[in-house]
This record gives sequence, structure tokens and C-alpha cells, in this order.
Amino acid sequence: MIRQTACALAAVACITGAAWAQDKQSIVTVVKVIGVNWFTRMGEGVKEFGAANASVATSMVGPAQGDPAQQLRVIEDLVAKKSSAIAVVPMDPSTIEGVLKRALERGIVVVTHEADTAKNTQADIEAFDNTAFGARLNDRLAKCMGESGKWTTFVGSLGSRTHMQWASGGAGNAAKYPKMALVDAHNETFDNANKAYEKAKEILRKHPDIAGFQGSSAIDAIGIGRAVEEAGLQHKTCVFGVGLPQDAGKYLETGAIDGISFWDPKDAGLVMNQVAKLLLDGKPITDGMNLGTRGYDKVSVKKGPGKGVVITGQAWVDVDKSNYKQYPF
Repeated sequence: MIRQTACALAAVACITGAAWAQDKQSIVTVVKVIGVNWFTRMGEGVKEFGAANASVATSMVGPAQGDPAQQLRVIEDLVAKKSSAIAVVPMDPSTIEGVLKRALERGIVVVTHEADTAKNTQADIEAFDNTAFGARLNDRLAKCMGESGKWTTFVGSLGSRTHMQWASGGAGNAAKYPKMALVDAHNETFDNANKAYEKAKEILRKHPDIAGFQGSSAIDAIGIGRAVEEAGLQHKTCVFGVGLPQDAGKYLETGAIDGISFWDPKDAGLVMNQVAKLLLDGKPITDGMNLGTRGYDKVSVKKGPGKGVVITGQAWVDVDKSNYKQYPF
């Protein structure tokens, strides 16, 4: 069973989860921040994997705020406790390289997600090719903008490898639209919808003629959509980003958000734990293998920057007002 709690003290990393029986393997999933819908949904996958594998105790932990230093302290605690495996979604992969190295040296299995530059991991899992995903999102934005006008990008943090890849993939794609102009790129929101809202208001003040926003954090589009709607620009400004249908739905209905893309965090939680279990059992991870989850049924497996591998699926989903209700999360 998984129990999730948010830590009341902002300065202290918060750890949640079940106690583990000594005769069980323990797989702990470490997320960027506890309490946001994206990672709550991921927790469903962690729980489902644990329920289907009686020999494994699964749990999910994370800091109360999107802060790399707090996440680092959470992982340090798990290394001290010598969990069997740690599956982590890094806020900033470079910040935790040292602690993941110590984990590996202690015989702890390490799996990462959204961190294809991580060296101290045995397997990094990517839902898809990140540059292609950013380009795909940007093509949707460009179509909405009529391939013309100012646009900008938002990221959870400048240290978030995948967010920067999506933003860069979008910028590279936009080069084929000569009438589109990227302004004030890489607005940093720290996975906080209120910060995204404030940043969007700043951009709207600075560039009142801006035509498009492309968000990377799972809640960027929500904050941007709120600012666009308050300004009465929902029918003049195009907003696309990563997000979940449940979060974005009301803004999709009003047109303040035009579309979102995502991969199901539940599936990512399942796959991270599945890969951790394979590694714990000494089983091989091979190119083209089926990990038993939609979008990860024929994965690409390539050597990573360290001794581990990068596993890439084809798990993206695109939705807008017409079809978001098909996804009840």
C-alpha cells in the first residue's frame, strides 16, 4: 500500500510510504513534488505494480515543494536506509548524480525517468524521443497561430533535462515557420501553477501582441491559461503544453488552453517499477522488448551516458477540447 502525505515544513524534505517487511524487496519511487495531480496519478501506477507483485513493497516519496535540494535529501535518506531499488524522477539530474553514485556503490538498484543524461543510473526511461515531442507540440501551436506571430516557452526549471529538450525541440521546429518569432524563452516556473500564472502575466504585459505559449511543466499550461483568460485573450492567444486532462479541462472548455500533450504518469510509474524489478532479479533489458504497458510494448534500448541504458517508448497522447474527456485523470 502507498500512503502519501505532504510535509508541512517547506525547508524539510518529506518522505512518505509504507514500511517494508524484511523478506520483501523494496522499490521506492521518488517524484519531484508530492501533492500535484501528475505525481498523484503516477502513484496509482506504483500502487498497482505493488498489488500485482506480492514479493515487492512499493512506495512513493517526494518533497513538499519542487526544490532539487529537498529532493536530494529525500534520496539521501533512502540510501541510508538501503532500499532495494530507487526509481527517481529528478527535478535536476545533475544535483543528484553524487547520491545516486553512492546508491549504486551500496548495491541499490537505480532507475530514472526524464533524465537521459544521468550517468549514475542503470536504466533511464523516456516516454518518447524528447526532441520529437517538443517539435510535435510546436507544430500544433504553429497551426493554431496561423504560423505567424510572437511565441514563448516555459520550463519547470532550467536544470530539468526533458523540459529543456521539449523547449529546444519546439524552437528548432519553429525555424521552419519564418513568420514565427520566439521571445523571452525558457521562463522558469519551478513546477508551480501560480509562478506560471505570474510569469504569463509578465509576458502579456511585455508583449501584448504575443500569439503563443508552449509549456513544459505539467502545470505550466494551467497558470498560463488562467492569465490568458483573465486578460480576455482566450480567442486571440494559443496555449499548448504538457498537462493532464483533469487539470486543463476547464481552460480547454473556454479556449484559454488550446491543447495539451502528455504521457500517462500511471504508466510511467508502472514501467519504472517493472524495470527496477527486472534489474533486482538480474534479468536482461533488451531492444524491442515488451514491458507490458501501453506505449512501452516495443521499446528502444540504447547505451546511456554511463554504464546503464536509455529505454524509450512511444507513449505520447495529444488532446484538445474535442477529446480530453476520454481520459479520466
